[in-house]
Amino acid sequence: GYEGAVADRLTADWLTSGTSADAEIQGSLPRLRNRARSMGRDTPYVPQLKRLCRDNIVGPAGIQLQMQVQRLRGGGLDEAANSMIERAWRRWGRQDSCDVAGLRSFLDFEWMAAMEPVDSGELLIRIVRRAFGATNRIPLALEVIESDQLDLNYVGPLKAPGNRWRMGIEIDEWGRPQTYAILTAHPGDYLTSGNNPGQRRVERVPAADMIHHFFPTRVGQSRGVPLVAPVMSDAHQLDGYEKAATIRARAAASQMGFITNGEGELTGDGGVDGERVTDFEPGVFKYLRPGESVEIPQMNAPDSQLEMFVRQKTRRMAAGTGVSYASLTRDASQASYSSQRQEYLQDQDAWAVLQTQLIQRLHERVFREWLPLAVLSGAVPLADFELRPDRYLDAAQWQPRGWAWVDPKKEAEANVISEGAGYTSKIRICTALGTTYEQVLKDKQAERQLENQYGVTVTLPELTQQGGPQDG
Repeated sequence: GYEGAVADRLTADWLTSGTSADAEIQGSLPRLRNRARSMGRDTPYVPQLKRLCRDNIVGPAGIQLQMQVQRLRGGGLDEAANSMIERAWRRWGRQDSCDVAGLRSFLDFEWMAAMEPVDSGELLIRIVRRAFGATNRIPLALEVIESDQLDLNYVGPLKAPGNRWRMGIEIDEWGRPQTYAILTAHPGDYLTSGNNPGQRRVERVPAADMIHHFFPTRVGQSRGVPLVAPVMSDAHQLDGYEKAATIRARAAASQMGFITNGEGELTGDGGVDGERVTDFEPGVFKYLRPGESVEIPQMNAPDSQLEMFVRQKTRRMAAGTGVSYASLTRDASQASYSSQRQEYLQDQDAWAVLQTQLIQRLHERVFREWLPLAVLSGAVPLADFELRPDRYLDAAQWQPRGWAWVDPKKEAEANVISEGAGYTSKIRICTALGTTYEQVLKDKQAERQLENQYGVTVTLPELTQQGGPQDG
């Protein structure tokens, strides 16, 4: 059999269960979520992980829509249709028209979808088919809902026989969501629920109007758990250790001295009726009562064990959350160029997977809701959309951000050599850099037009076959 299945005295404390994913989540989710948020308030690692997710999954410019609608005759791209759809998408993505509250742009929704799974485990976005904003005509907007409002224990009427409720979600016999039980007020918002409990009621929202975003890790998982769940115990122990080391160091730095005599100090706070010496303050000499003495242990703080312990715990946290140690801790003191490059490449692969999941769950879903309504409202006039909707819906490509390399010069030279040898293409190189070859050509065309307009020609240095500038 398997060594991991052996039951003996060395594995007697290894308690396990064969429960389903939802059964494990049901009793643990509220506490996991609250503890993860507490870590976000009181420790530096959860906020750093959220920033890493925001910056690497989405980036400063967001995941860009790149339409690739083909001409019906003659081949090539339909530039007019592509540009019109992309402009309308950018206009709708402004906070006044995209968000029902008028507070968040679509870029803000992207950032939240990247960050919320870290400590909340999931994010709910409701699709509202109504036009918001002074100049917007497209009847579509988004409402962000915190995961606490998805009623974990709700059980109510079913839409069809064979359906069942799973932690606030009604699913059919195939596991497809049908209805979400959403609390109309946050269960922890005492400003509303404390004054009027009747304000907090359950609203049944059809699954067609809800985007439930989380990163599943197990088959049959209906709710998302915080990404920091595997390392929460390590983070808690590390926080306690650092606090204890800090107190010890402060006590060691605060020791000054004590004055003793036959009678002690007879006046003031240090008199016979005064408080006992229990606190240390820097720069203070204290009197002792007659017969009292103070024995102070050796306090070499902080000692050499602190840094080693912190590194060990943060390495476990980095491994458990799927990011590199240097990214999570900002500590590159023990890294070489090769190790940094290896971690950098592994991080990119991990971020690319999360980018794909976000695009599938958020961008593709919203776009397929948005474009028909944009055409219907007249904001995007496409004469043949009703006859050929897939021509446009399937032409949407999403360009996530790319990453600069550890050594840009060497990587640029490698790209030149690989493309020249036929191992890759300019399209793939541009995609890896977070742009498209089409956009590069458009930018070059715009450059030439500006140079002609102002009568200025910019000459670049001639490159050798290896990609470096010519000597002399």
